Amino acid sequence: MADSHDRETVLVTGGTGYLAGWVIAGLRQRGYRVRTTVRSLDKAEQVREAVSEQAGGQAAGTIEFAAADLLGDDGWDEAIAGADYVLHTASPMPFGSGVDLITTAREGTRRVLGAAARAGVRRAVFTSSGVTADTGDPDTPATETTWTAPSGTPVRAYPDSKILAERDAWALAAATGLELTAVLPTFMQGPMLGTPNRPGTVEVIRRLLAREIPAVPNIGWNVVDVRDIAELHILAMTSPAAAGQRFLGSGTFLWYRQIARILREKLPNEAAKVPVRTMPDIVVKLLARHNPQMAMLRPELGRTRLVDSSKARTQLGWHTRPSEQTITDTATALIAASRQG
Repeated sequence: MADSHDRETVLVTGGTGYLAGWVIAGLRQRGYRVRTTVRSLDKAEQVREAVSEQAGGQAAGTIEFAAADLLGDDGWDEAIAGADYVLHTASPMPFGSGVDLITTAREGTRRVLGAAARAGVRRAVFTSSGVTADTGDPDTPATETTWTAPSGTPVRAYPDSKILAERDAWALAAATGLELTAVLPTFMQGPMLGTPNRPGTVEVIRRLLAREIPAVPNIGWNVVDVRDIAELHILAMTSPAAAGQRFLGSGTFLWYRQIARILREKLPNEAAKVPVRTMPDIVVKLLARHNPQMAMLRPELGRTRLVDSSKARTQLGWHTRPSEQTITDTATALIAASRQG
């Protein structure tokens, strides 16, 4: 492990999160001191065990923990005190969280970045989303100059939470002088560190492997590896060129049926019965009347999204893994986790 950054401390919010685990591991591998927030200090050992899978037990053992909640003021100033950088990766997920997505995302952003500004950190990196740069036109690629308008509809609460939280982040940075960079990931896949304890984006592959759906909806995503997005956060944290900038992090657009076929091809034994038949759009629309997950998918039926990530590649030297590797690695990790469980 490198030790050139052993005097620099990075605060990563939401240490139990999918992305946060990979960010923490990457930072520890580079020798940074890492402190992370958890809602309960009882989660500390869970985070250490997860990070040790990638960074090793010695590196994971030095992680510091602070108790703080996005919906509460307590603990944030203490968590960030003495930090050189803040990476705000914590955000509520659309399913299984049981919280108001928009309120949690916006209040959490203001608390974290407000404390970062008061602490005088060198830079804060905010995890936004590719949905905040959606052009609305399937033929026009999303770029960092695009700012999506919130829909204001309940079914789009998760995208709206990301859109509004990023707007709040930039407004706070402008008001306080906080040096801010935003990373806008698209649809993250890739292996999980530790044991998955809540639904997330990898559910699309888990459901295929578990054959929980008889056919795949006619939808697709710009798949990007969570490990590559973690790397993009670290590049955005330190690169002089990243100050005050947004960076889209995207990979290849894949239809759901293409993901299913990749699984069948790359994992013929474990994924031989993965469904590849396309679910008729009318079925999705009917299910959307009663199923909130299907309701979220309905606007995406048949829609492709073009995303231009050239800014991150040219200015920061960022690169991505092949999408087939990401899909295969995700499935392999899910299969291993199911066998252990």
